[in-house]
Amino acid sequence: MPVLYLRWQFMHIESAGKPPACNDCIHYYITHDASFRYGCRALDFKSQRLPVLDVVEASGQPCHYYQKNKRGRK
Repeated sequence: MPVLYLRWQFMHIESAGKPPACNDCIHYYITHDASFRYGCRALDFKSQRLPVLDVVEASGQPCHYYQKNKRGRK
């Protein structure tokens, strides 16, 4: 799948009121693995890019495990 198509899908998910990005999810974390910097605890995997992009690429649907992080950024 071309990267441009994935970016369009991701922007479409944002505009549809779905979870915007992994950064606001309680399952998202930054790993210490230099090759796979981003991780998702709910789906138990690490990635070289934001996990939501891999989820959309693999399933064609937004992540169903997204839960808004209750802690706000200061």
